[in-house]
Amino acid sequence: MLRIFMAVLMIPILFVVINHLNSDIQFVYPNSYRLFLYISNGGDGNIDVMKLNHETGNLTMVEKVPAGPNVMHMALSPDHRFLYASVRSEPFSIISYSINSETGKLTYLSKELLPDNMAYISVDQTGRFLLSVSYTGAKIAVNPIESNGLVQAEPIQVIPTGPNPHSILVDPSNRFVYVPHLGNDQVKQFLFNASTGTLTPNDPDVVYTKDGSGPRHFVFSPNNNFLYVSNELDGTVYSYEINNKTGILTEIQKISVFPPHTMNNELSSDSQDTTIKIADIHITPNGKWLYVSERATNTITAFSVDDNTGNLTYIGSYDTEEIPRGFNIDPNGNFVIVAGQKSDHVAVHAINPETGELKLLDRFESGNEPNWIEIVEFY
Repeated sequence: MLRIFMAVLMIPILFVVINHLNSDIQFVYPNSYRLFLYISNGGDGNIDVMKLNHETGNLTMVEKVPAGPNVMHMALSPDHRFLYASVRSEPFSIISYSINSETGKLTYLSKELLPDNMAYISVDQTGRFLLSVSYTGAKIAVNPIESNGLVQAEPIQVIPTGPNPHSILVDPSNRFVYVPHLGNDQVKQFLFNASTGTLTPNDPDVVYTKDGSGPRHFVFSPNNNFLYVSNELDGTVYSYEINNKTGILTEIQKISVFPPHTMNNELSSDSQDTTIKIADIHITPNGKWLYVSERATNTITAFSVDDNTGNLTYIGSYDTEEIPRGFNIDPNGNFVIVAGQKSDHVAVHAINPETGELKLLDRFESGNEPNWIEIVEFY
């Protein structure tokens, strides 16, 4: 009887392991499996909670939760118990919510001031620290998070930095932090103390991108060997190898998000008539496909990823919602879900597991100016 009992307990774990080891393996999800989507609507000042059907990609509205005018970037705790939202209207603040794992609904916990207008927030791998950057205020900040999930107002550290820092993430090992600076074409490198939450400049403390490239957002490969940066102003993605001992980045490739003939003849970044507005970047959980949003052409560009070298290969660009500022990929690597900041809709694209190509499945009404998406799964 004990063996039978233990086997039953292992079933949900087995689903998780299979799912994340190889997204190409087909299996039956447990009846308890749930996917929830969170969309910040800057114009409405609220957050949409939607349920995502893992088979069809269909979205069903669960609730709309008040946040504040110009609510934008959000971040999840590693255990998915809490959601954090940055309110980019005065007084600049961070809202902490708890997540109901059965319904996906949010419960307001607290609202605390942040040091500035924070364009990007993230949480370290322990869930004990909130990291943020101010694009307009040229600041990096670290705030403590209590065990009850509440972000504390008094920062551990506020670091004056270069112009226009645009994102901040700690790597999966929780030892290194990177901050792209759009204003001076640098990616700053820090050592992260997971005990105290403090940042110390690495040596060297920066890597450089091409002048005028405008590094914006970035992602880590699932194996933590590579880092990919989207460059807002010149339409490129930079690939870096991560030294897992030191955290130092080494550039290995830069590639355009546009087809070669288009970039050369129509969208050259040297042309005064050109507008390039690269935004968000995400990679599938199995590390096979990488996607980048481009707001001037309202497209998502797909790349294949070489797991050994880290190099990217252009697949194609796919039409999506107007001004795709933010998007995300579900934990199973089945869908790319895009927020159209000017369309007030989100689009669900299916990922071809063999080619990485995208197919539009449907679009769903959200709120006014949707701009960021977070996705959680529960068993």
